Amino acid sequence: MMLKRFLTYYKPHKKMFALDMIASLLISVIGMVYPVVTNKMLNEYIPQKMYTTTVIAGVIVLALYIIRMLLRYFVQYYGHVIGVHMQSQMRKDLFAHLEKLPFRFFDNNETGKIMTRLTSDLFEVVELAHHGPENLLISSVMIVLSFAYLVTINWVLTLIVFTCVPILVVVTVHFRKAMRQAFNDRRKSTAVINASIESSVTGIRVTKAYTNAENEIKKFEVGDKEFVDSSYRAYSAMAKFHSSTSFVTDVFNVFILIAGGLFLYAGEISFGDYSTFIVSVNLFINPVNTLIGFMEQYQNGVSGFKRFCEIMDEEPEEEKPDAKVLTDVQGEIEFKDVNYSYDTTKEVLHDVNLKIEKGRKVALVGPSGGGKTTLCHLLPNFYHLDEGSGEILIDGTDIRDITLDSLRRNIGIVQQDVFLFAGTIRENILYGRPDASEEDIFEAAKRANIHDYIMTLENGYDTEIGERGVKLSGGQKQRLSIARVFLKDPAILILDEATSALDNTTEVLIQHALDELCKGRTTLVVAHRLSTIRNADEIAVVIDGKIKERGTHEELIEADGTYKKLYSLQFRENDIFE
Repeated sequence: MMLKRFLTYYKPHKKMFALDMIASLLISVIGMVYPVVTNKMLNEYIPQKMYTTTVIAGVIVLALYIIRMLLRYFVQYYGHVIGVHMQSQMRKDLFAHLEKLPFRFFDNNETGKIMTRLTSDLFEVVELAHHGPENLLISSVMIVLSFAYLVTINWVLTLIVFTCVPILVVVTVHFRKAMRQAFNDRRKSTAVINASIESSVTGIRVTKAYTNAENEIKKFEVGDKEFVDSSYRAYSAMAKFHSSTSFVTDVFNVFILIAGGLFLYAGEISFGDYSTFIVSVNLFINPVNTLIGFMEQYQNGVSGFKRFCEIMDEEPEEEKPDAKVLTDVQGEIEFKDVNYSYDTTKEVLHDVNLKIEKGRKVALVGPSGGGKTTLCHLLPNFYHLDEGSGEILIDGTDIRDITLDSLRRNIGIVQQDVFLFAGTIRENILYGRPDASEEDIFEAAKRANIHDYIMTLENGYDTEIGERGVKLSGGQKQRLSIARVFLKDPAILILDEATSALDNTTEVLIQHALDELCKGRTTLVVAHRLSTIRNADEIAVVIDGKIKERGTHEELIEADGTYKKLYSLQFRENDIFE
């Protein structure tokens, strides 16, 4: 099954691959010319003083070697080109599949480990894809041809050599299993190191701020030690494998040296045939050694392809075959008897019922971990509700009956932790709608109150913002993300603590942009600062996965319940710090 999947990547290159194999076959055949000519020279041309024929034979061999040089160039160059294209296609397939995987996959897999699958693992796979068939063909043909030719010289000597092959097979099988496991462990430790590096480099500013470089170095050294230890085990297994198999091949030469000498002494073989046999035996031994080396390459390639298949076999986000495209969205939202848990140990939401009319703003407040953000993640179907766990409706249609693309196209999200891509300001705003015009970009930036700032920059909208927007302030990044949503122009808006990380002055600017953004849209707000949601049409207090209180700000204050306590506590704290 896995072999069949692997072979599909050869299909687009089958013509070039066929030429590559033909070239490899010719290389093998030409390799047999030298011992044949050697035999002729030693047994006929030289003893009979056929000097002209000797020179002509030498020139023919030289010409064939020139041809073999060109064939080897073809195999090396175009064989690797095939490998590069296969690697590119595998990487495209893997990346495209990653884009389809649900949030759960990324919750459980570190970025560095995923990157290893996309890079070093695939490199090992294409090395096998290119060199594997070539080595197998050349070596197999050389073994068969050299064995057949050796039989014509002296079949008894040939059988003596051939008896060593089963010994070589036994030794190879014995050490191969240990080597495979060792290299699998090494590959896993490489992924751990990549994950550690990715985490440390991404968080380098936090590391410097807390002067925790030594701790990061220690964490890295733990992963590095694991890599070194696994490498020791891998190379120890590889050393045992190679040293043992090389010893067996060395025995070949010893047997031939002794047996051939005895046959020559007994007159069973001529000196010319004996010399040719010595030369030809190397033509038999070298491809055997190549096949032995291929075993290591095979283990690395198969291990890499298995890890490639592990991700490719991950189930993508589910969507019903008859899912409908969401059109003409009014924006009415309803949570009906919603229950949800990320795992089986604890239920995060319990029988949540909440209806939001078209164009209204509803705020979710309450202690951290109460389920507010989970509600926001469920609405765009980032995490799927199980059957029997309630319904989430948009304009009366269950989101499970809506295509994921059309659902998410109509929902805009502004989060506390803004993620911007490395690139220009224009590229990041265009993420909201890639086909937008220049005028649309400017209008979105103006409505987000960031256009004037952008125009003060030397390169304006073409300014590079660095990885994750490090060249921008927190407020600028937030306004850029708001401009992105303005450009998207969704009917439904989710604001997940969009201003909680900002200072008071910046918050006023951002809040003005958010108020503009909310106009005419159904809005779900998760708020930490209760002052920002006083004008919400309705406020829902979410505690332990349940909606405990609902109403306007004034109604909840008058009810003298949990909301009033939270509000009073927050403003008392503000008074203390002021």
